[in-house]
Amino acid sequence: MARRALKLASLAAAASGIYLYGNKFMDPNDFGVVRVGRAIATTAVITYDYLTSLRNVPYGSEEYDFLKSQVHLRSAERLRELCCANRGTFIKVGQHLGALDYLLPEEYTRTLKVLHSQAPQSTRQEIEQVIREDLGKESGSIISKEFVAINPQQATALRSEIKELFVSFEDTPLGAASLAQVHKAVLQDGRTVAVKIQHPKVQAQSSKDIFLMEVLLLVVKQIFPDFEFMWLVEEAKKNLPLELDFLNEGRNAEKVAQMLKNFEFLKVPRIYWELSTRRVLLMEFMEGGQVNDKAYMEKNGIDVNEISRNLGKLYSEMIFVNGFVHCDPHPGNVLVKKCPDSGKAYIILLDHGLYQVLSESFRMDYCRLWQALIKADMKRVQKYSRRLGAGDLYPLFACMLTARSWESVNRGIDQSPVSASEDVEIRSNAAAYLPQITQLLNNVPRQMLLLLKTNDLLRGIESALHTRASASSFLNMSRCCIRAVSTYQRSKSHSLYRRVHISLTEALSLWQINLYELFLWLKGSRLGSWVIAFLSRMHHST
Repeated sequence: MARRALKLASLAAAASGIYLYGNKFMDPNDFGVVRVGRAIATTAVITYDYLTSLRNVPYGSEEYDFLKSQVHLRSAERLRELCCANRGTFIKVGQHLGALDYLLPEEYTRTLKVLHSQAPQSTRQEIEQVIREDLGKESGSIISKEFVAINPQQATALRSEIKELFVSFEDTPLGAASLAQVHKAVLQDGRTVAVKIQHPKVQAQSSKDIFLMEVLLLVVKQIFPDFEFMWLVEEAKKNLPLELDFLNEGRNAEKVAQMLKNFEFLKVPRIYWELSTRRVLLMEFMEGGQVNDKAYMEKNGIDVNEISRNLGKLYSEMIFVNGFVHCDPHPGNVLVKKCPDSGKAYIILLDHGLYQVLSESFRMDYCRLWQALIKADMKRVQKYSRRLGAGDLYPLFACMLTARSWESVNRGIDQSPVSASEDVEIRSNAAAYLPQITQLLNNVPRQMLLLLKTNDLLRGIESALHTRASASSFLNMSRCCIRAVSTYQRSKSHSLYRRVHISLTEALSLWQINLYELFLWLKGSRLGSWVIAFLSRMHHST
C-alpha cells in the first residue's frame, strides 16, 4: 500500500511540476506527464526501498549484506524498466552504468548490461520519415551541402522522390542502439551500404531528459549525502550533443582511420558524405563476428590471442600515443573477420560517435601512472594517482584502473593472471566501497571517466576470450607509454644532446621489451620447453 501511495503521489507531483518546468525545458507533446512521472515515481520507489529495507538491520552483519544485495537488485531492475520505457537518453545512460563492471555493485552492472541488446527499434514509417526529412523532398536546406555540391541533379531527384535513393532497403535493422539503428541497403549505383538512422524523437528529448535526471539526482543527494553521481549528468551534457551529430561521427571515423593507418589489421568503414546528414549516416557495409564471440573465431580459424593482442595495441596507441580514444568498444561495435584471400584476420571498428580527447598533461600523467603500475613502483603510483585527482584514495584508484586487488598491484599486475577468487573480491569491493568510488569519480578529471568505462569494456572482451591480464597486453602498453613519454620529452628539449640521449634511451627500453617478449615466446613454445628440459638435465648431471 505504501509503495502504491508513493507512486500515486509521485505522479501527482509530476503533473503539478509541469508548470514549474515551463516551456523552456519541456514540451508536453513529446515529453509528457507520463514520461516525467515515470522517472519521478521510479526514483521515489528506489529511494523509499533503500530508506526502509536497511533501517533496523545492524550495519556490516550478514543479514545487512544480504538485504543490501536484494535492494540493489530490485533497484537495478526498476532502473532497467525505466530506461526501456523512456528510451533514448535513459537507455544511453543505463548502458554507461552497465559498462562500469568493477566500479558499481554487480547487481546493477549485470542487470543493466542487457540494455545493449534491448534498445528500442523505430518503425519503418518513422525511419522513412527521418530519411525523407533529411534526404528527401521535405529536407529543403537540411540535405547535406556535400551532396548538393557533388551531385546537384541527384539532389533534385531526391527531393522529388525518396524511393530513387535505394534499390533495396532491409526492414529488419542490423542493430538497434539507444540513439539510432542501422539498416543494410543497396544504392542505385550498386554499392551496398549501412544506413545509420537516428530515432526520430531523440534529438528533441535529450536535453529535457538530462535536465530531469539532474533534478532527480540532486533530490536523491539531499537524502543520501554520499550519493555522488552528478558526474554522470555532466558527461551526458557534454557527450550527447556530439553523439547526436552524425556528421561529427563521420569526421571521427576518418580521423581515426588516418591516425591508425599503419595498423593493417584495422578496418574503419568509409563514409559516404554525399548522402549523410546530422541524423542519417551512410557508410561502407562491413560484416563480421562480434569480438567477444570465441566460438565464431574458432569456427572461422581466427586466432583469439592475436585478436586480443591487436585490440590491446589499437587502444594503447589511441590512449597513450595519440590521445584520441574510441570510448564505446562494446562487442557490437567491434567486429572481427578473416579475409578468405589473404587469410588475415581484421578488426572492424564501428560507431565513432563517442571519442575522448586527452590533454597532453593528462596523457603524460596517465602514461607514467601505468608505467608505475606495471613495474609495481608504489611511490610513483601514489605520485601520479594524486596528480590525477585520487588524493588519499590512490590505492582504490589503482585497483579501479587495473581491476586487480591491492595485493596484486603491490606484487605486480603482470606477474599472474586474475584468479576467480580475486575477481569475486574485486566485485564485492565495488559494493563495499561505493561511497569512496563515487567520491573518486567526482574528483578525477572528466577525461578519466570515459577511460574507466573503456577499460571495463575491454576487460569484458578479454574475459570472454580468456586472454585477460596476458603479459603481451602489458608489453604493448609499455611500448606505447615509452614512445609517448619520449616524444613528449623531445618536444620539450632544446638541446640536441638531450634529444639524442632521449632517443637512445627509448630505443634501449623498447629493445629490452622485445627481448623479454622473445623470452616469453620461447618459454611457451615447444622449442623453448626442449631447451629448458635440456638445460635442466645438464644442471642435474653436473
